[in-house]
Amino acid sequence: MESMRANEPMVDGMTLRRGSRVRLRPSQRADIVDLALAGRIAEVDRVEEDADGRVHVVVMLDGDPGRDLGSMSQLGHRFFFTPEELEPLAEAGDRPPDPQVLVAGIGDAFRVDGSFGSEVVDRLRGNRLPPGVHTADFGIRLADLAQALQEGYGAAVLLCATSRGREPGTLSVTDPSKAGEDGNAGSGAEGPLGAVGLARRCGVRCRILLVECEPADPATDGHSATAGVLSPPVSAVLDEAVPLVEGLLNDLLIPREPV
Repeated sequence: MESMRANEPMVDGMTLRRGSRVRLRPSQRADIVDLALAGRIAEVDRVEEDADGRVHVVVMLDGDPGRDLGSMSQLGHRFFFTPEELEPLAEAGDRPPDPQVLVAGIGDAFRVDGSFGSEVVDRLRGNRLPPGVHTADFGIRLADLAQALQEGYGAAVLLCATSRGREPGTLSVTDPSKAGEDGNAGSGAEGPLGAVGLARRCGVRCRILLVECEPADPATDGHSATAGVLSPPVSAVLDEAVPLVEGLLNDLLIPREPV
């Protein structure tokens, strides 16, 4: 179905927009899916208008583990409703903030320390993150990452192992745009700068930060490449990486006046 972004519809005096929480009220109840969804709580992902001018609200179910995969996860994870089939839950002044920051782990788990980003994401999910933060583990699916970054995020934090000739386990935060590397290919486990470049070519304009960890070098450090297992130097800094990312999130979520 060809569609385009639509104006935010009003239901019961409240505007439905990305991040709005709603209760599903399927009007047709024509099949088992409608019956299963009736009464469920969901969050608005986006509002679209088809070629005939009909407005559709795309929602994600609360508690769905596949909701953070971006628009590539639409099948079975995102559902289309008319505005009349949705019951807004939050009061106008109490609406949760729109998702603002995507925290994404990237890297090849079959390379030395390539699962660093995935491990940090898992630990972050065990903490209470600020409203407006979505987490996802993309691995080597950089095209899916670029697609997800087009979902209206104000910023993104990419977590990855990157070889830059430092001591194994060294953590760093890089803003590729300020370092003159925005869009260039990287030398990390899955080329984090290449991921940034792909996102930029897809039209992504949000701020992107890289949280990188120097991987061990099997040739000199004696650490073998074991899928999903981190080397001792990298494993030792996971507890340091988590508060580092949380500090970045607190800064990125501070409202700023438009420049």
